[in-house]
Amino acid sequence: MAVSVPFQFLFFLLLLLDRAVYSSSEYLIGVGSYDITGPAADVNMMGYANSDQTASGIHFRLRARAFIVAEPQGKRVAFVNLDACMASQIVTIKVLERLKARYGDLYTEKNVAISGIHTHAGPGGYLQYVTYIVTSLGFVRQSFDVLVDGIEQTIIQAHQSLRPGSVYVNKGDLLDAGVNRSPSSYLNNPEAERSRYKYNVDKEMTLLKFVDSQLGPIGSFNWFATHGTSMSRTNSLISGDNKGAAARFMEDWFENGQKVSSKIPRRVSTIVSDLNTNHSRLLDIAASYKSSKGQSLDAKIRVRKASKRTFVSAFCQSNCGDVSPNTLGAFCIDTGLPCDFNHSTCNGKNELCYGRGPGYPDEFESTRIIGEKQFKMAVGLFNKATEKLQGKVGYQHAYVDFSNLEVTVPIAGGGGSETVKTCPAAMGFGFAAGTTDGPGAFDFKQGDDKGNAFWRLVRNVLRTPGPEQVQCQKPKPILLDTGEMKTPYDWAPSILPVQMLRIGQLVILSVPGEFTTMAGRRLRDAVKSFLISLDSKEFGNNLHVVIAGLTNTYSQYITTFEEYEVQRYEGASTLYGPHTLTAYIQEFKKLATALVNGQTLPSGPQPPDLLDKQISLLAPVVVDSTPLGVDFGDVKADVPPKSTFRRGQQVNATFWSGCPRNDLMTEGSFAVVEMLRDGGKWVPVYDDDDFSVKFKWSRQVKLSPESQATVEWRIPESAVAGVYRLRHYGASKSLFGAITSFSGSSSAFVVV
Repeated sequence: MAVSVPFQFLFFLLLLLDRAVYSSSEYLIGVGSYDITGPAADVNMMGYANSDQTASGIHFRLRARAFIVAEPQGKRVAFVNLDACMASQIVTIKVLERLKARYGDLYTEKNVAISGIHTHAGPGGYLQYVTYIVTSLGFVRQSFDVLVDGIEQTIIQAHQSLRPGSVYVNKGDLLDAGVNRSPSSYLNNPEAERSRYKYNVDKEMTLLKFVDSQLGPIGSFNWFATHGTSMSRTNSLISGDNKGAAARFMEDWFENGQKVSSKIPRRVSTIVSDLNTNHSRLLDIAASYKSSKGQSLDAKIRVRKASKRTFVSAFCQSNCGDVSPNTLGAFCIDTGLPCDFNHSTCNGKNELCYGRGPGYPDEFESTRIIGEKQFKMAVGLFNKATEKLQGKVGYQHAYVDFSNLEVTVPIAGGGGSETVKTCPAAMGFGFAAGTTDGPGAFDFKQGDDKGNAFWRLVRNVLRTPGPEQVQCQKPKPILLDTGEMKTPYDWAPSILPVQMLRIGQLVILSVPGEFTTMAGRRLRDAVKSFLISLDSKEFGNNLHVVIAGLTNTYSQYITTFEEYEVQRYEGASTLYGPHTLTAYIQEFKKLATALVNGQTLPSGPQPPDLLDKQISLLAPVVVDSTPLGVDFGDVKADVPPKSTFRRGQQVNATFWSGCPRNDLMTEGSFAVVEMLRDGGKWVPVYDDDDFSVKFKWSRQVKLSPESQATVEWRIPESAVAGVYRLRHYGASKSLFGAITSFSGSSSAFVVV
């Protein structure tokens, strides 16, 4: 059948408009987000290395968030931000294997960056080196799998959503979200260098705004340096800490019509209650809904509240090595006095010195405050972002053996230069002292450049460092010679990825560790000035350089040479010796040269894949049970009958439950707040991905097969008056291994 002339003309016009969109938009852009919460029970949390800190519930869920920026007919880069302590080499390896199977060579180690926000409240056991999985009793397959799956899914989402669009950049200073936790170390840097900076931590936030040419804003990613340690070393609820909270606040803000109030934004339900607001009538309605008996469910059911979320916001980590969110300072818990300045001790003991967050003594409030500060700063930058990124998309990547790398350094006290080497990884005595965010134990202290005889004897049971290693690491007294410990497999990495991503006038330096403030400044400044010197026309106008910390793998800290000499926690945790920072600057200059000249660098030695060597000592879930006559999902402690609660008050109910490791409820919920709609329909309006809802799980007795789950709801100021109830979703395991999903609900109550 012939096509009419008007239709042909319309089709031709649409083609022209489509091409016009592509020509006027600089890039193709896409974003994605996926649940990576992981096992919410029994698993040690990654960050504080506290063996007693095991997960027992959820503060709010963890997510992977990604953006992809591509030239329409050219190169592309993908950046993934994880609500996790750090990236993992083995996770990165397995994600890249999956991407290769799915997309060929479109996404590789060269153009994919995977970065952690450094929360210390996420499940551990997903790294492949022994040092980082000792307290988690080895490798935890669930922690690993949920990360690999989630990263892959978020990249798939970003890839499938690629559309013409623009990227804008904006920067500004956030003054009160971080303090230097090792100021005595910072002061060892040259005075002339310190005088160039107003603060002893970086205050600048750099934000990208992603705008789809037809849909409008679809996301924002920003980089700002502050530790994910608002939640303490005794917290047992999975949490994205301050950066994860900020991300939720900003996504809620966008979904809520981009309104900033004095209260925490929340995901506003699209449901409007038709209930009569008469209080007595509401109480009568609530009284008619008693707690339900637990009931079995289809295992595929995933319950979340109604949401229109399409906007993705990530709060990424930068050079946070010596930056603490505990902004009130560090104090002795026995006397209330400030801790010792040089060693962060109280009467010689590091265990008594703790940093205080702005919500002290409430760590959840501190998390909210620091998260809200970052959120509000990001909103301001987002709303005023006008500088468009324009120009090439590019990337460079190399694997470098940092255990024996030749580095050229100036000769101290004289002219000329000399060649030195980095060292096999080792940790000093000051490492075991911990920090003011999470103190260590025994008689270790920060700033220890001597060590002691007793702990040397203990160390020598594992491995005695040789004289060459001792000399190389000086003045660090070696506590653990991790780079030369190979039993049962490698204790620390030696081969590290260095990576540079470019989007127009923005350059991202992906580093596999925690740079201190001054170390990050030196790296950033060195790369920026070097790029401009190589091509002033291309990079001379308004070049932005950001550091993406804890990216692609993890190798602990990087200090300046002068900070290393002090041997506080950060210097004692700088694995590869005093010249580590200089080595990074040297290698990033090689990447910069290749980026400008369009060269392809040798890939370098490949990092090991140690997945098949992993050992796990974490006991599996054997069986779940309930008391005689009780079903899973039954209420153990109900909401009082005919209860009325006001906004700001807390309501909770406890249910007989099974171990959360039976079903991670990925993209689902363990804890849900339901609201009654007209007609008797219950609809979820809050869940365990909301800041106001907590899911708490416990066994009555350690190793008992009986457990309970508490759903706790702090009623937000913006909650709608009406009838509500709390619901718990879970899964139980039989003696024969069968997993059964279940659900139960509390009695109804009124919110006025």
